[in-house]
Amino acid sequence: MLTCREFVEFMDDYLEGLLPEHVVAHFHEHLSQCPSCVAYASTYQDTVRLARKALGDESPVTGVPEDLVRAIVAARDHSEVT
Repeated sequence: MLTCREFVEFMDDYLEGLLPEHVVAHFHEHLSQCPSCVAYASTYQDTVRLARKALGDESPVTGVPEDLVRAIVAARDHSEVT
C-alpha cells in the first residue's frame, strides 16, 4: 500500500499521467482509505485553481484525470458515512 508521504511525493506525476497503471491503482486504493489524502488532493486542486486565477488565467484546471476526481468524491462520500 502507498504511504501518505509517497502519495504526496508522486501527486504531480500522477496528475500528469506519468505513473504506471499499478502505481495509479495504489493511489486509488490509498484514497479510498485515507481521508487526509483526499483532503490534500482537494486542497491541491483548489490551490492550482486559485493560483491560476491570481495570475489572470481563469481557465479551468485541465489535465486532472477523471478517475482521480471520481476516487476523491467516492472516498469523501465514504469518509462522511463513517
